[in-house]
Amino acid sequence: MRDYKADLRKFIDDNYIIGLNGPAFADADSFMDRRIIDSTGFLELVMFLEETWGVVVADDEMVPENLDSLDQLQAYLTSKLGA
Repeated sequence: MRDYKADLRKFIDDNYIIGLNGPAFADADSFMDRRIIDSTGFLELVMFLEETWGVVVADDEMVPENLDSLDQLQAYLTSKLGA
């Protein structure tokens, strides 16, 4: 199984964590609960997923169960890409 977390973490660090000493977060931490990504940020995250891995994120797939942590994103991409 391919590990997408490193690429995802880099994208989140580069785009949402302000300053060099931004909040560290674990793979299972909720982006919403930790206030790492807001609603606009999730749209940018979806665009990143679509552009980077060529997936189409349907409206009904834009739910916290798929997008709200690195672990959930890993599972979502694995299921979408059949890896």
